[in-house]
Amino acid sequence: MPATARHRCRTVLTGLLTLATAVVVSLAATAPASAADTWTETGSDRADPLTESQGLTSVEVPAGSPNRYTGIGTIPLSVSLRGWNHVGDPDASSNGYYIEPYQRDSGNSKMFRVQAPDGAWSEYVHTLGAGEALNNSWVAISPDGQWMLSGEWGTMSRLLVFPTPGLNPATSPSVDLPQASTVHLDRPVRDVQGCDFSGPTTLLCSSDDPDGSLFGLTKPLLQIDLSAAPDGSADVVGHVTALRQMPLRSSCSGTFEVEGIDYDRRTGVLRAVVVSPGFCVLTDSMTYRFSRG
Repeated sequence: MPATARHRCRTVLTGLLTLATAVVVSLAATAPASAADTWTETGSDRADPLTESQGLTSVEVPAGSPNRYTGIGTIPLSVSLRGWNHVGDPDASSNGYYIEPYQRDSGNSKMFRVQAPDGAWSEYVHTLGAGEALNNSWVAISPDGQWMLSGEWGTMSRLLVFPTPGLNPATSPSVDLPQASTVHLDRPVRDVQGCDFSGPTTLLCSSDDPDGSLFGLTKPLLQIDLSAAPDGSADVVGHVTALRQMPLRSSCSGTFEVEGIDYDRRTGVLRAVVVSPGFCVLTDSMTYRFSRG
């Protein structure tokens, strides 16, 4: 091969090697923090429309405690008389604190009702920030117990981070609960009804999205991988993946509503509430169970 031809060949090969290296580096930089899980349905239980239709959580402390649920029938009269007429998907910490999110039809605040391990209740009110939605659909307590995530209804590209009321020493029922930081999502989500941590930087979320244009399917189970564990000091990024459609089965036809979600750290079982359409809300609304794989 002539010298000039060898030189041209080396130049082309060098260029191809440089391009291949750049592609590999680019793919590595954009890869999610962890691979998306596969969740298989393993069973279901009827969800009572009055007391189990909004959310649920597994309770670790005290040992042997039953799972807890929320619905319009679980709102105390003293709470609803003050205008807090909607309760969302709750969560419980590993050391026995239980938190319910509340909203009302108007105003500029949302409320988090906290039960301590000794059974005492307290209320923490958060004044809405600029552009923050009024609804308060869910809470998710970080595994270290110090930070609490919450979301907003509609099509959103963020999650809100708060110091966990009752657990974080910076909180008090006598002062406004401040937003500490933000999770910026790499793609928008719609109508998220519940999220729960399945690890220090992984969230599993139930979406009631009726449209399907964001992920190619309606009512999806989502996984959000965070760039770092939230600590309130800085914003983090969340990589969103749609894992599957929630089960939509009923004797009635019409619009289902996907509600809250729970991941039990002790058993690895994931549960989610799906409310049936029409009259069947009374008869075959379900809490579905899932396992990995």
